[in-house]
Parts: sequence; C-alpha cells; structure tokens
Amino acid sequence: MIDKQLIAYLRLVHGSYNTLMMVLFIYQALLGLKIRKQRKAGNQMPFKTIKRHRKMGPILALMGVIGFFAGATLIYLDYGRLLKYPLHFLTGLAISLSIATTFFISKKIKGSDLLWRNLHFRLGILILSLYLIQAFLGVGILF
Repeated sequence: MIDKQLIAYLRLVHGSYNTLMMVLFIYQALLGLKIRKQRKAGNQMPFKTIKRHRKMGPILALMGVIGFFAGATLIYLDYGRLLKYPLHFLTGLAISLSIATTFFISKKIKGSDLLWRNLHFRLGILILSLYLIQAFLGVGILF
C-alpha cells in the first residue's frame, strides 16, 4: 500500500498541476479570442498567434486529459474505488471528454466554415467553466 503522506503530497501536486492547466487553457482561450476577433473584423490574420494556438492545442489537450487520469489513479490507490468524490470525478471526466471533442473538432476547421469554429468556441467556454467548477470542488476535497 502507498504511504498516506505520499498520497497527501501527490494530491497537492495534482491540484497544482490542474490549476496550472486551467491557467494555460485560459491563455489558450485568449489566443483563440484574439484570432476570432481579427477574423470577424476582416483584418489581417495574426499568424504568430494562430501558430502558437495551433501548436499549443494538442499539447494542452493531452496534458489536460493526463491530469484527469492522474487524479483518478490517486483516488483509486488511496480508496480502492474511483467514485469516492463522484461530483469531482464526473466533472473531471466531462472536462476530459470536452477537451478530446474540442481537439477532434479543431481538425475539421477549414476555411470560412463557421459550424466547426463555433462548436470549437462553445466547447472552449464549456471547458473553462467546468475547470472553474472543478477547482472549487477540488479545494473542498483538500480542506
């Protein structure tokens, strides 16, 4: 069995990691909003911003999902079951599924097709909202 003190430290690492992920997703969203604003205004596209947004997206998507699995693994190792904190688990699962869906939708964005762009935008808002809820739930678990 894993030492309870180690589990306590790993929980803090998990919370810190996912807080960092939330901040990085907010940054990614700001990049996306900058691109969206320029596109809607009909201005020249900010290619450096687009490149950064596209480069960071898959990395953040993977890192976000890893954060969920790390938390699920910690709870399973500590309690032997995943649903010790069902609302936190289900919110994390919803975040992970939303991230994966957003990633796959981003691959379909081409030219001026607004359907995929708008879905990508709306899912991004959902992800950020769920991250805020998740952070609140996580702090409640830690204290």
